Amino acid sequence: MTETERLPAQRNGVLRLLATTDLHSNLRSHDYYADRSDPSVGLCRTASLIAEARAQVAEVGGVTLLLDNGDSFQGAPIGETSFDTPRVPHPVMQAFEALGYDAIGLGNHDFNFGLETLETVLEQAPCPVVCSNMLSVEPGRKLPFVSSVILERDMKACEGVPPLRVGVLSVLPPQTVTWDAHLLKGQVTVADMVQTARDKALELRAGGCDIVVALAHTGVGARDTVPGMENALVPIVEIDEIDAVIGGHTHKTLPHGEHPFDKPVVMAGAHGSHLGEIDLNVVFGAKGWQVTDGVARLHPICERRQDGTLVSLVEEAPELVGILETAHEATRARMRQPVGHSEVPLHSFFTLFSQDLGLKLAAAAQAAAVRPLLHETAAGALPLLSAAAPGKFGGRSGPSHYTDIQSGPLCMRNVADLHIFPNELRLVVATGAQVLDWLEMSAGVFNQIASNSTECDLVDPERAGHNFDVLFGLNYEIDLSQPPRFSISGQRVMPSASRIRNVTVGGRPISPTQQFAVVANSYRVSGGGNFQMVKEAASVPLPTIRIRDVIRDYVAGRLPEDPLMELDYPWRFSGLQGAKVATYTSPDAVDYLDELPDGCARRDGITSTGFLKLVLSL
Repeated sequence: MTETERLPAQRNGVLRLLATTDLHSNLRSHDYYADRSDPSVGLCRTASLIAEARAQVAEVGGVTLLLDNGDSFQGAPIGETSFDTPRVPHPVMQAFEALGYDAIGLGNHDFNFGLETLETVLEQAPCPVVCSNMLSVEPGRKLPFVSSVILERDMKACEGVPPLRVGVLSVLPPQTVTWDAHLLKGQVTVADMVQTARDKALELRAGGCDIVVALAHTGVGARDTVPGMENALVPIVEIDEIDAVIGGHTHKTLPHGEHPFDKPVVMAGAHGSHLGEIDLNVVFGAKGWQVTDGVARLHPICERRQDGTLVSLVEEAPELVGILETAHEATRARMRQPVGHSEVPLHSFFTLFSQDLGLKLAAAAQAAAVRPLLHETAAGALPLLSAAAPGKFGGRSGPSHYTDIQSGPLCMRNVADLHIFPNELRLVVATGAQVLDWLEMSAGVFNQIASNSTECDLVDPERAGHNFDVLFGLNYEIDLSQPPRFSISGQRVMPSASRIRNVTVGGRPISPTQQFAVVANSYRVSGGGNFQMVKEAASVPLPTIRIRDVIRDYVAGRLPEDPLMELDYPWRFSGLQGAKVATYTSPDAVDYLDELPDGCARRDGITSTGFLKLVLSL
């Protein structure tokens, strides 16, 4: 953390904005899936940075505002502790109250449990909760947040002048309604972020705000404005009436290296990994308070050495640890409840290039839950496929973000590890053509690879691993010599491209007109990940069933073993003459390298970000 003298030179005062984002309920530095300490996450560590940052500004008579930019509730299991017992204080709100947050924005994942659950949680909020671009469909219905807030604070260094009036707006992606359509459709709409931010900033200025801050739950994205953008940070930053912007959603960090913006912008990673800090120098004159300049900084809670090991930079704040102790221990106890047994290890270290038996188990559980519901229905006469995608695959979340379950007894933390999102089961009837497009969209996660290429990266870092659907019940190859058929936004950019080869079901090639019953998660069927072909498939009604509950019942033996477990793993790469690719996984994967074919993978050291680099022969 910087010394007091690192504060910018002041003419009259300084307003320091402290920001967290995408906490995903990571309050303690604890991995509840593995039941072990994790120094790379946790608001309790960020809290120590917050205390230091506040003390610095207090010494010079400045003002500090602590803000959260959304996606704070869904994620680590401690965030779900009180959902079934609403009278118990929600631990996220306990933490926000203890730390004295001044305003809270909302993100798309905050709606994963529905409006009623969110409303119950937000009733406990210790400060204003802001969402500017979500509106109720039902006239007169009051949503559990405000569209903006004006915070008045006295600048102690400037006695005898009016308080500083800071307007705060908050926007989230319009796609939120699509991603949680089963919970939000027909209840709310979400307006365009850029237009809403512009209109709300003008409104706040007209309301007498000296400074306007945007909590923008969105990633950087493109410079050109397109209606309905998911990642719109650049055009939001360019709105003249906004003085500072706090971004998020994509779990990236800003600033780093050269700052691409002409005003202070910060993105504080995810899971409490960083504290974002923006200092605005302000001066009071004939025109009231005005911003003279500003600077953005990031403060990490830990750093990674060259050998890949993590080193804590701050300790957990003892007071907050004590406040959260009851919820923490209750979560650990709940996650330790025994549920079943596995004869084999279940890990996701190779999920993007080889088999993932945990994914196969989850897919089989989905199928086992649905088969009895399809007896004597038209869908029951069709081949049943089960779509599943990894939830923990490293990527931006780092080398510890993988499933790693030993063979032997299974408990609830292992079940949650196999499916980390609160999705529900869905069933669609899809044509063979739609299934092929589904697979093509999934295969877009990979880069195009040429024959005899050397160590090109296998995975496109702009594509999320949770959009790599594997369709169990089929058998197919992925040909990486072909370009992706679909863009990341789901546009058919290369209609003639065909990465998916030799697709069979029951040993027979599928046809474009053939029909399949496909069980998948609610996020995908709602259009999540821009899988338009899945959204367009015919939907078959099912009872409300959480996928995590299905996995629990399957490993507990309350569902019959599904035939999908007896089939070979669905996919493999087509051979590509002389090609070698680089891929990255956890260093813990070394214990399982013998699962890969002889000569398939060569270890190539640990990267500066802590990943084990493997060179694969295709």
